[in-house]
Amino acid sequence: MGFGNVGRAFLRLLISKETELRRRYDVRWRLTGVATRRNGWLADPDGLHPLAILDGRWPTPHDASPVRNVREWLEQARADVFFEASSLDVHTGQPAIDHIKAALELGAHAVSVNKGPIVHALGELTALAREKGKKFLYEATVMDGVPIFSMFPLGLPATELRGFSGVLNSTTNVVLTEIEKGRSFEEGVRRAQAMGVAETDPSADLDGWDAAVKVAALAIVLMNAPVRLEQIRRTGIRELGEEKIRSVRASGMRYKLVCRAQRRGDGVDCSVQPELLLASDPLANLEGTSSAVRFDLDVFGLSLVEHNPGIEATGYGLLADFLRAVCS
Repeated sequence: MGFGNVGRAFLRLLISKETELRRRYDVRWRLTGVATRRNGWLADPDGLHPLAILDGRWPTPHDASPVRNVREWLEQARADVFFEASSLDVHTGQPAIDHIKAALELGAHAVSVNKGPIVHALGELTALAREKGKKFLYEATVMDGVPIFSMFPLGLPATELRGFSGVLNSTTNVVLTEIEKGRSFEEGVRRAQAMGVAETDPSADLDGWDAAVKVAALAIVLMNAPVRLEQIRRTGIRELGEEKIRSVRASGMRYKLVCRAQRRGDGVDCSVQPELLLASDPLANLEGTSSAVRFDLDVFGLSLVEHNPGIEATGYGLLADFLRAVCS
């Protein structure tokens, strides 16, 4: 569902790793459905031609049985695994939530790159997946292919996450880095768009919404905290002046859009806002699309850094969840 930069990167990875998937994991796959706003609902249980799809050579839908909605599409495609990569609606999580519900109800694993369903319907979707004996996975929603969500239950059992901080939005990091180099705010945005990390409308990134949804997702999943978006203090980077960004850089400091969450009694205090960081702060040294997060556990601290990922890193997050779904 959705075939933008992420969907295309994922399909290219599936093609390039097809032999490895077969030899190492005994996994064989067919692309049986693609749905986009422009091309509509395409489904063929015998398999669509992935290279043709990547080249923009879309088959004509069968007139005998036109597909009108996600359920008919999934049924016609006979989907075993459904990948949700539609645009994020920050405030409702729709229609991604309904797409995932339909997939699970029809007996398919659901893998999402969309953060909205985690923030607005995690409990419902997780319960439905359990009831149907399927998986609802979402590793690629935060830091692309870095195994954050899968790391905690498997690699960090019996730990308590007391808080975290990080730089989790690539677009703002690229824009700030470009401004430091002498380019304008608009040029920085165009650079992020050319790299494939920013949408045509980058407002969700620039105004801090994307980062806020990621903070909520991490807090909900890893801290078991029912965080709502309106509870997160949020400020974007639009109000930072270009000269201010450059002048602090010249003095050895940098602005970054920093995400924070900290347990306070029975709740979790969350924020997203530009912060002026000293050069000695590890977050200050992040360049371009790089992102990082520090987890403060009851037994130790743990930091993860993703160095200049491209859109392929997000595609890999989908690939990793695909294997978790079908190989377990």
